[in-house]
Amino acid sequence: MNEPLRDLLPKRITVVEVSARDGLQAEDRPLATETKLELLERLADAGHVVIEATSFVSPKAVPQLADAEELMRRLRPRPGVRYPVLVPNEKGLERALACGVREIAVFASASESYSRKNLKRGRDEAIEDYRAVVARAKEQGLRVRGYLSMVFADPWDGPTPTRTAVDAGRRLLDLGCDELSLGDTIGVATAGEVTALLAAYRDAGVAVERIALHFHDTYGQALANVLAAMTAGVTVYDASAGGIGGSPFARMAGGNLASEDLVWMCRGIGIATGVDLEKLVTASRWLGAQLERELPGHVARALTLPRSS
Repeated sequence: MNEPLRDLLPKRITVVEVSARDGLQAEDRPLATETKLELLERLADAGHVVIEATSFVSPKAVPQLADAEELMRRLRPRPGVRYPVLVPNEKGLERALACGVREIAVFASASESYSRKNLKRGRDEAIEDYRAVVARAKEQGLRVRGYLSMVFADPWDGPTPTRTAVDAGRRLLDLGCDELSLGDTIGVATAGEVTALLAAYRDAGVAVERIALHFHDTYGQALANVLAAMTAGVTVYDASAGGIGGSPFARMAGGNLASEDLVWMCRGIGIATGVDLEKLVTASRWLGAQLERELPGHVARALTLPRSS
């Protein structure tokens, strides 16, 4: 690799594995709790240290994750592995606390239309509604992550103004979120736009250490966007085994960045992830078998192709 570029890249990143929540919530085929528990075990075996386990949303809204309580009560946490869960409101938080969770995430949108379609209320109201949730979680000693979707564009509203995306993200951090995951929910961002948004956050006084990125690969730009974000100092990236996932409320979005694609790139550059690529690929293939379809991740598929003689 070009040495000046390599000097700009981190020596290590953290992969936040989101297949068990963000991935499965978009699948038409629901998986049994036992299968989900095995998925979590396989991901931990591969070396993941942050695995988003489930979501305490309404079972009517996301029936694929209706077993959140059973899953968390049966889960045997692996030492050194964090298992955050998504909570949509105070009721969801109370359900999560009853299961002994130690880390939660809240979810907001930088765009108005997606907020109303997904959260049933406007952007500003949705963010303000999390004030009590975050305060209660912090009182209980929980780590809190804030997700902010549609930071680059929204399928109904068009491009998201940078100032709007920065303001919404800062408000989540001001509520008490420890980390902010910026989501390219429909996968339209390019590397230049990623660089510009991160510069705007920096200029607004947000430390890069508090930012994570969540890319979708709709236009095949996810890895290029990761590389751009790495040069800006971001070291936390969301990814999903096999590239599954996306919002059930934004069907035009492509799948998440595949974890194995990200790990493959990092291995080639010399960036440590702590994830065993071969075990991760095996887990992705196993997950595809459970879902009864070929998953979109490139590396897992490429490594199954017969080698030419």
